Amino acid sequence: MYLNCHTYYSLRYGTIAPKQLLAIASANGANTLALTDINNTSASLDFVRLSKKYEIKPVLGVDFRNGAQQQFVLLAKNNNGFQNINSYLSTFLHDSHLKIPEKAPQLDDTFVIYPYKNQNDYTLKDNEFLGIKPKDLNALKFSKWNKLQHKLVVLKTVSFQNKKGFNTHRLLRAIDNNTLLSKLSKTEEGDPNDMMLPYNELCETYEEFPQLIKNTQSVLEDCQIEFDFSQEVPNNQKSYTESEDSDYALLKKLTYEGLPYRYKTPNDVIYNRIKKELEIINEKGFVSYFLINWCILKYARSKGYFYVGRGSGANSIVAYLLRITDVDPIELDLYFERFINLFRQNPPDFDIDFSWTDRDDITKFIFKTFKNTALLTVYNTFKFKASVRELGKVFGLPKSEMDILTRGKYQIHQLDKLSQLVIKYSEYIQGFPNYLGIHASGIIISEKPIHYYTATFLPPKNFPTTHFDMVVAEDIGLYKFDILSQRGLGKIKDAVDIIAYNHPKKKPVDIHDIKRFKEDENIKHLLRNAKAIGCFYVESPAMRMLLKKLRVDTYLGLVAASSIIRPGVAKSGMMREYILRYRYPERIKEAHPILLKIMPETYGVMVYQEDVIKVAHIFGGLTLGEADKLRRGMSGKFRSREEFLQVKQLFFDNCKQKGEPETITEDVWRQIESFAGYAFAKGHSASYAVESYQSLFLKAYYPLEYMVATINNFGGFYRTELYVHEARMHGGIIEAPCINHSFNMAIIKKKTIYLGFMFLHALEAKTIAKIIEERISNGLFKSLDDFIERVPISIEQISILIKINAFRFTGINKRELLWEGHLKISKTVIQEHVITLFKTERINYKTPRLSSTDLENAFDEMELLGFPLCNPFHLLQTPTSNPMRAEHLIHLQNKTITIEGYLVATKNTRTSNGKSMHFGTFLDYDGNFIDTVHFPPVAAKYPFRGKGIYSITGKIMVEFDCVTIEVSAMERSAIVEDPRYAVNSLNSTFQNKKSFADHRSNQLSPMSPKIMRHTPETL
Repeated sequence: MYLNCHTYYSLRYGTIAPKQLLAIASANGANTLALTDINNTSASLDFVRLSKKYEIKPVLGVDFRNGAQQQFVLLAKNNNGFQNINSYLSTFLHDSHLKIPEKAPQLDDTFVIYPYKNQNDYTLKDNEFLGIKPKDLNALKFSKWNKLQHKLVVLKTVSFQNKKGFNTHRLLRAIDNNTLLSKLSKTEEGDPNDMMLPYNELCETYEEFPQLIKNTQSVLEDCQIEFDFSQEVPNNQKSYTESEDSDYALLKKLTYEGLPYRYKTPNDVIYNRIKKELEIINEKGFVSYFLINWCILKYARSKGYFYVGRGSGANSIVAYLLRITDVDPIELDLYFERFINLFRQNPPDFDIDFSWTDRDDITKFIFKTFKNTALLTVYNTFKFKASVRELGKVFGLPKSEMDILTRGKYQIHQLDKLSQLVIKYSEYIQGFPNYLGIHASGIIISEKPIHYYTATFLPPKNFPTTHFDMVVAEDIGLYKFDILSQRGLGKIKDAVDIIAYNHPKKKPVDIHDIKRFKEDENIKHLLRNAKAIGCFYVESPAMRMLLKKLRVDTYLGLVAASSIIRPGVAKSGMMREYILRYRYPERIKEAHPILLKIMPETYGVMVYQEDVIKVAHIFGGLTLGEADKLRRGMSGKFRSREEFLQVKQLFFDNCKQKGEPETITEDVWRQIESFAGYAFAKGHSASYAVESYQSLFLKAYYPLEYMVATINNFGGFYRTELYVHEARMHGGIIEAPCINHSFNMAIIKKKTIYLGFMFLHALEAKTIAKIIEERISNGLFKSLDDFIERVPISIEQISILIKINAFRFTGINKRELLWEGHLKISKTVIQEHVITLFKTERINYKTPRLSSTDLENAFDEMELLGFPLCNPFHLLQTPTSNPMRAEHLIHLQNKTITIEGYLVATKNTRTSNGKSMHFGTFLDYDGNFIDTVHFPPVAAKYPFRGKGIYSITGKIMVEFDCVTIEVSAMERSAIVEDPRYAVNSLNSTFQNKKSFADHRSNQLSPMSPKIMRHTPETL
């Protein structure tokens, strides 16, 4: 009886979750329900999957609307009809200029329901009907359609559960229309009565028109939709070649052909592992999945693209031999059953990382090569703070009040009525889907057309994208190919190229010689001492401290550290236990004998996902199939914890039967649970470690070139400023952009690094292109006049270049050049220069003698680059006299000290009781790191106040050779007034350029090779 039901995937319109809709229908006695979300199919498959639980027959369709204006509803008679509806809807979602017409097209295996409108005169086809809403019943009595009841059906729309749902709907419509609630047009709202009635009550409503009830039931009976959610057979593209048999033959051939590249002398262990894997891969129907990944990466290698294959796929020797991954599972004793086993329902997971510059081309290749391909969507949901902003605008609240609400600085009972409503409904719509986005990496390649399962929309990159997310895709047996981008690979690739041009006589770098890197003493030194700024995955403050605590200097140690840093291990307390057992081997004896036997490499501590599977299987007596439920639970994608809890009870029962003490069983289970959503597979960590070693090699032997590559790829964990600082610490000479040396990106000439034009705020790309093109074509610029003659440029653009001192080669002060520029460049629209026989003679104006100070230069740099190129401590209003440095702190354990630090990074977190606390990373005067901890009382009293130099007071804490300051007080130090705008500021600060230079000479730069040394005795 319900042909037109909406969930909240009728975006910014509906207010009911799919599961909730089914529950409401079941409670109201409905046994058949048609889901017809507005121009959307996100909920369709999940609706079918969930319907069995509620004993409701599902029917699928789409409510086609222009805005809120309903044009018609299409219902699918069967799966073919659903595919046709999806294809039709997708034409409008791929082209936003198209409007949905009033008349539906003729689509096979579909029903069409038009809303009853007095002014419309319909000629209905066999599969078309007119939908009569309860409010239309009186008008129907006097209409010609009363005599044509065989073409009428019940159209009771369901969009809300109750009055609150309708109120929420109105707020969503106001958000969608970007208008005040008071100004929301009634034509943009649904009917307040669009709620579900009990089945009997609905029949009573239409009791004068029994033919309509009969017609509606007949339509619903004729609709049969079925999808297989058993996951027994993947629905990915079945074969890469012409058949599944030839696929297996090809996979086998490629696997054995890969042996010489990976192993010089393969042994029986390798051959047995290959045989075992191939058999299981074939039996589970995953052969094409491997071959498609192989095809993608074969193309990548042909284009010279760097990539890293990671995820659980790194546990597979077949993947290693096909060059999908670069991690040897034999060397690392990777647990194959984590990757794939006969009990595993979904296929292995390959995450393929490419440089951010290469990923788009890889994606284009996939769409061009494979027929039924689409990106996966993600549901971007309403978040509380964003909802407060949106609803605040809808209610007309001023920004100041919205700021108070978003910061949580209020007592709910003290708020006025409107503010209370904003909070109430912001909490209510939290988690509602707001709009469809694109999954960071997921691509599906289906055997059937994508529209068999879903409609698609077309985001800006023009790749068709599904309406359902990765979880629904897995439910239906469509397993994604993860094509990711990261800047780490871009840094490595670019660094190799930079080394080649800066050291042309040296042998080319073999960045894939990982075995040599693992034994390199210089790399071990960097790891042990956490000197890894810019290096992939090992540069963050947390990782830097962990490396110090573990004294990591081996590949396996780094693999473990990569996983230990994850929240799951830290949360369980086992990260600290691992460190203790690593540093004090006598503690290993305290480990449970079975756990130690299962995980000798990690001293009986669960570190990887496969450790959990091993412990569940061996210690907890679970089968591999039951252990796989734990694996899925740990992935963070588990829909319901029901199965997870069943496994938990089985785990406890088995341990009790074995005679394990209950306290030990509880402790082991607590560790297992802490992994949920956070654990790394060992192969995943190993893949990360390979890339870390590549970047560590470059940092160890070519630090300047590697920093240039890091800067050009927009850094990593930190801002560009820190990587510029790091280059200077390694002896680099940093130069501001120069019109005769710089390019778009930073370049290096021996030890001199010229920052690129792209780092100048507001300098336009077309200006940069013209400068470089002219210089390459006709040589270096000789003067400002020469530049103006050759490059068409506006006064605004040339001012940026002059301010950053890009014309310093002229020897003329930039203040004088600015005068010249304003006199010689018109403010009219710039046109391309026309080459003439004679040069136009420019008038040489007499400009006054002007000068600028280093201090002014520093402020220009901060404005245009975002940071000064001098030591930031030189900009203090009161020059520092504090001799305390980071290197002294190790000798001052438990002492309270005061030190000055330049803020580099902050991490905000919350304690177990929800209070805010922070971790800070600073540079001292010499450029070395200071790490701080700000517990809640201090965090509240002494908050961070943006970039700058802070005076930090606190207690020195030393744990495992790692130093932190437990902050008790903190204050940001004042810097000098900007001399470019302040009246007489130079008189009050530095009388002239010489005095500022004298000031600087008394304060050594953190980048200077001459570092002032202080010992604790001199403090």
